[in-house]
Amino acid sequence: MPETKSQPSVRTSTPRPVPRVIFIGGGLGLAALLLGIWAALERLGWQVPALQPDLLLAHGPLMVCGFLGTLIALERAVAVRQRWAFAAPLLLGGGAIVLGLGADRLAAVMLLAGSLGFIAIYGVILARSFTDFTLVMTLGALALLFGNLFWAYGVMIPIMVYWWAGFLILTIFGERLELSRMRPRTGGRRAGAYLVLGIYVIALGLATQSPRQGMQLAGIGMVGMALWLLLFDNAWHLLRRPGLTRYIGLNLIIGYVWLAVSGYLWLTRAGSLIFGYDAMLHSLFLGFVISMVFAHAPIIFPAISGRVLPWRRGFYLPIGLLQITLICRIGIDLARHPNAFAWKWAGLLNAAALLSFILYAAASAWIGQPKKRPA
Repeated sequence: MPETKSQPSVRTSTPRPVPRVIFIGGGLGLAALLLGIWAALERLGWQVPALQPDLLLAHGPLMVCGFLGTLIALERAVAVRQRWAFAAPLLLGGGAIVLGLGADRLAAVMLLAGSLGFIAIYGVILARSFTDFTLVMTLGALALLFGNLFWAYGVMIPIMVYWWAGFLILTIFGERLELSRMRPRTGGRRAGAYLVLGIYVIALGLATQSPRQGMQLAGIGMVGMALWLLLFDNAWHLLRRPGLTRYIGLNLIIGYVWLAVSGYLWLTRAGSLIFGYDAMLHSLFLGFVISMVFAHAPIIFPAISGRVLPWRRGFYLPIGLLQITLICRIGIDLARHPNAFAWKWAGLLNAAALLSFILYAAASAWIGQPKKRPA
């Protein structure tokens, strides 16, 4: 997720009106998230009302394409300032909602069309600025397209999920690669980034022929990217500064650690079923990706909507809840004899952490800027 080039700060200017298309796109992404959480509760074994018979099978595309894909595409559409670009997030978000209603075929077509629109957005970005980091993010958009293509053709999600993972990993790594340019140059820093990226991209190609070996190689690339980020990203510098800056730095470091953990699990648990599979995916999608979302929400929201999302110390509470419950969940996954009851509760509390973050963010935006204490 993008970050301002200077010290992050909460915007205090008068909010501008939110264009209707941005409001709709954000609403579709949020609706996809809620449907994805509902599907997750079904998958965990909680007796929740069935919105439609196959909703639990749609958990992955709802979260990756519907929630994260929509919001990232919306952010890119705002950046390129072209009206047609908003078709991508609307198709991704709309496709997720259609999927949640049970129209799988129509949803697959909409998600594919949204992925193509997303790549067209990156075509504009590359034409304006052809750099290593924009190229890496474009590769991420291509990974989303391939993932949606395989899924549309009926490939089982455990066999093709590495493409959806590649979308998020390459997008985030590309953004951090961009921001690393601001740090003093270190010998071999850029070469190290290209090395781990090369390993990861080769792994994606290998996985199409041999999923298990490809995922194992991807795990090596993920560990390499995590180490590179821990060494060369500016997260440690941010951690030394107060307020929102420290909050961002902490989430970045937590995310990088989870990326390393996930890479290790992909290397050692590729081909696992049920609990091992759960650990592989959720250490990445919840531990790494959602930590990035938590880190940048106070910056992304104003950048997209023009409205302030004031930062408060209470934002640390959902982070703490997510990390504690995710550690418990992964620990249960990796236990010799996993306890299904405890696993269900850990998953439920993971969902509670996500929902509490959304509710707290909404309340913070509604209340407005905290009043400054008198000197």
